[in-house]
Amino acid sequence: MCIGCTPGFQAAFHSLSWPSRRKFLKGAAVAASGPFVAETVATGAAHADGAINQSLAAGLGGTASAPPEPPVTIFTARKVITMERGAAPATAVAVSGKRILAVGSLDQVKAAIGALPYTLDETFGTKIVMPGLIDQHLHPILGALTLAVQVIAPEDWALPGVVFKASGTPDDYLARLKAADAKLKTPGEWLFTWGYHALWHGKLDRATLDAISTTRPIAVWHRSCHEFYLNTSALYALGLTEDMTRNKGQFSEQSNWAEGHFWEGGLNLMMAPMLQVLATPDRLAFGLKQMVGYLHANGVTAYMEPGALYTPDMWKLYEQILGAPDTPMYSTFIADGRGIVDRVGLAGALDAVEAQIAVSPEAPGKKLMFFPGQIKLFADGAIVSQLMQMKDGYLDGHHGEWVIPPDELERRARLFWNAGYQIHTHVNGDLGLETLLSILEKLNAEHPRADHRCVIVHFANSTEDQVVRIKRLGAIVSANPYYPVGFADKYSAIGLGPQRADAMVRAKSVLDQGISLSFHSDLPMAPSDPLYLAWCGVNRITPSGRVAGPDQRVSVDAALRAITIEAAYSWRKEDQMGSIAPGKIANLTVLEEDPYAISPERLKDIPIWGTVFEGRVFPVPAQAKRPTP
Repeated sequence: MCIGCTPGFQAAFHSLSWPSRRKFLKGAAVAASGPFVAETVATGAAHADGAINQSLAAGLGGTASAPPEPPVTIFTARKVITMERGAAPATAVAVSGKRILAVGSLDQVKAAIGALPYTLDETFGTKIVMPGLIDQHLHPILGALTLAVQVIAPEDWALPGVVFKASGTPDDYLARLKAADAKLKTPGEWLFTWGYHALWHGKLDRATLDAISTTRPIAVWHRSCHEFYLNTSALYALGLTEDMTRNKGQFSEQSNWAEGHFWEGGLNLMMAPMLQVLATPDRLAFGLKQMVGYLHANGVTAYMEPGALYTPDMWKLYEQILGAPDTPMYSTFIADGRGIVDRVGLAGALDAVEAQIAVSPEAPGKKLMFFPGQIKLFADGAIVSQLMQMKDGYLDGHHGEWVIPPDELERRARLFWNAGYQIHTHVNGDLGLETLLSILEKLNAEHPRADHRCVIVHFANSTEDQVVRIKRLGAIVSANPYYPVGFADKYSAIGLGPQRADAMVRAKSVLDQGISLSFHSDLPMAPSDPLYLAWCGVNRITPSGRVAGPDQRVSVDAALRAITIEAAYSWRKEDQMGSIAPGKIANLTVLEEDPYAISPERLKDIPIWGTVFEGRVFPVPAQAKRPTP
């Protein structure tokens, strides 16, 4: 799922007019003094092989050309996992200000810094230090709002101070929904809940919700975030009428007034008034603060939202919370090639994208920024709703949806390809992927580009031939490894069948072809917990206890790379983060156990002590720590 696939959100949030200003972003880079420096052209599959360090530092045993102004701190650890290929074992890291100065044994690090004065910090002496964990792709607004309401979902959701237990049957779901209604004491107060899915919770419609209350507005947000179910009171509270849902083309086709059901394009018919009551300032502020605590507890030091939502008021709230001095992570964004083009058309799209990036470009001291020269596009529908476009259809005869129809997707991709953008494209079905790869092949023939690094985003369903084609076309993959874990059991029985369900996310096939593979959560589609995502990729164990697609399991090392250096590579930031090397940003995640030394089945259970962000130490508060099994 991607926020750009929820068109109602786009229509509600993307309401700005843009100044007419444009410059192409072919190889553009920000000043080296900023939090990220100029992009590095890289080739091959080894993206953290240590070669970059030759241009950043003389290496261990070398001397600094000029003493840095910030003081030097040497952190010692039981083990330092650098994620640099071929790196010698390390137990110490020297940090000066926001940058890593040296890494190696304590003696090697001391030799590397020469005569510079330093402070020895042994806080991590018994712990494991690794590069700051990265969630390659999540959605802060959706993460804030979904997890700030009553969560009744097919899986557990562990947040700081609260755990929402899984609901796996229709009877349990309705009982939980009724209990949530009973807890609200104020008449007419909205009941919002997120996490419903028909495959676990049975059929839901307006009549079912009216049986719970005919006076309280009830809004059920689907697990995919692509659908809403409303009772009669909610429809009227939003000021909606049946006439308002008629004669609106595809929007009308994707709504059912009688059942109170709105999905995909149909969200445009109700999302603007819904956001007035759902996305209140208090709920948004609470949700964003909770999300920051949740990400920090899971060791995240950087994330990116592709297809970012933007309004001036929202960005002001982001600056207050995500950009606060004590928020220990980067919140980064790329522009939305769906909503922006829908609003201004192809002719004005490059100007509008440039204006979006200019709202908050990369600059010194910033945590909140748009990446230049990158754009998000969308192919087919959500996997969680089984709306991806599949070559052989679905067992029950329903059909997938296009988020952007193929001809229009090609026009938009051509515009941004020819302007030199790195294109990230949401795609879930094998037919969607086939369509996307054909577009990419055509564009590359028309206007060849080296190191274009187009990202195949989500990568739910594919064939082996398509994986080979991805390699040949020079694209890379950012996959959601939760799909086979969370959905293969149900999708084996309903929709896809066992063979296609178990083959979701062909991660090992991607690696076998030498393609860069990163992992993301797409929060709230999966928990934003990088070690859990790594566990999913390594084990592929479903709730029933079986292994879905054992031949697609990846090694622990590959999974850890997918949440560190390969994630950074997918952003063109591998020269700044993702591994521990001289000159890189001093973002670290501190673990209580060595992920290489434990059973792979325990990877998700490693306690996280805290993080180091830009050289500052941020322990995870005791009350926020992840639950231990």
